[in-house]
Amino acid sequence: MGPERQRALRGLLALGDRLKHVLRASRTENRRENAAEHAWHVALCAVTLHAEAWPCDLAQALAMIAVHDVVEIEAGDTVAFDEQHLRTQVARERCAADRVFAGFPERRALWEEFEEGASAEARFAMGCDRLQGFLQQVGCGAPAWRDVALTEARSRVRMGPALALGPPFAPLIEALYDRARTEGLFAAYSGMR
Repeated sequence: MGPERQRALRGLLALGDRLKHVLRASRTENRRENAAEHAWHVALCAVTLHAEAWPCDLAQALAMIAVHDVVEIEAGDTVAFDEQHLRTQVARERCAADRVFAGFPERRALWEEFEEGASAEARFAMGCDRLQGFLQQVGCGAPAWRDVALTEARSRVRMGPALALGPPFAPLIEALYDRARTEGLFAAYSGMR
């Protein structure tokens, strides 16, 4: 490996370290979660659920999980229920991917694969990503959901792709919905989407 490639690799790894400073809307206990914590927990979900006989290449799924939020260093976190910010997400993240993955087409390909969701590995990684955020909010009393007056119906739109994966995702998510209803974590419907 030549000095140019070494420099490029060091740069990408240093950039990745900045995920620790990208704050997400999701909270963990009494503070906001950062994107690095999120990525670690998604990876733990993947390692745990893959053992439940999900048919995919775990290494490929973990590689996607490791890179899929790196673009947030440049584009920022897009809150799942912020309709205005969601409209610009694809353009912002593609532009960020152009900068972040310049010189690293193999990492860009992993990011694209996750975004497209066409492979079993990408669907599995997406399911773990959605499950992690949902699990975390239910576990800490859903302060981020209160901030947006989240209804169960609106949540189900977001969680639909993960629920559609079936086991092990659907049973785990439905159990979390039961708990969220029991604990009153969803807002009552008020005409809000």
